[in-house]
Amino acid sequence: MTTGSTTPTSPWFVRPRATEHSARIFCLPFSGSGASAFSAWPAAIDDAEVCPVQFPGRENRLGHPHYGTYENLAAGLAEALEPLLDRPFALFGHCAGALAAYETVLRLAALGLPGPERLFVSGQPAPHDASRDRMLTMTEAELRAELESFVRGRGIEPRPDMIDMGMFVLLRDHAAAGAYRRTEPVTVDCPIVVVHWRDDPDVSPDELEGWRQYSDSVDFRVVDGGHYDFMDAPDELLKLLTRQR
Repeated sequence: MTTGSTTPTSPWFVRPRATEHSARIFCLPFSGSGASAFSAWPAAIDDAEVCPVQFPGRENRLGHPHYGTYENLAAGLAEALEPLLDRPFALFGHCAGALAAYETVLRLAALGLPGPERLFVSGQPAPHDASRDRMLTMTEAELRAELESFVRGRGIEPRPDMIDMGMFVLLRDHAAAGAYRRTEPVTVDCPIVVVHWRDDPDVSPDELEGWRQYSDSVDFRVVDGGHYDFMDAPDELLKLLTRQR
């Protein structure tokens, strides 16, 4: 029986590739996390295949060399995306994943490859404002406490070995975030949809305004929930992704 899916040919993707959908949404996680951030998301939204992206240096790619910089990350991801750009697609990035998504759009354009129909950026100030991230000022002890709080917030009691492994990933991602500098906006050819989470204590609507400089078409949307509630695949967000795609 034909299922319409095949085993992924790239470590960048954790789900079998589907062939029956008319579009794809590539989903990029936040610092310290991996493709499992989207494990609660359905395999498809309407007729768009959901493709969580697995960055190197975490989860099933823990033994792979860390990407080092967002530019390196974008270069590797663009190469992995090329065989999958045979149909319309969008990119969704949450928090620092939005910066990696933006850099990937630039990389695709530089290579002369198809670009997305939409770039969705969630809970993240624009690239030239990325240094405002409060976590960039934290000490290692403060980051560890932040990680423990996040894990408890997901209903899991954090074990020391779990937190040690999480810190191993987070500290390298944190270094990449701290090194990221884009002082002048570079526009992309696609529309940008900026998602603000109504109960997000870390990112205000005003801090998202910088995205207006990155496309001729920028749409701001407010959805219910807190900074990490995207992980639960709320209907409001999923409908936004397919309505705007």
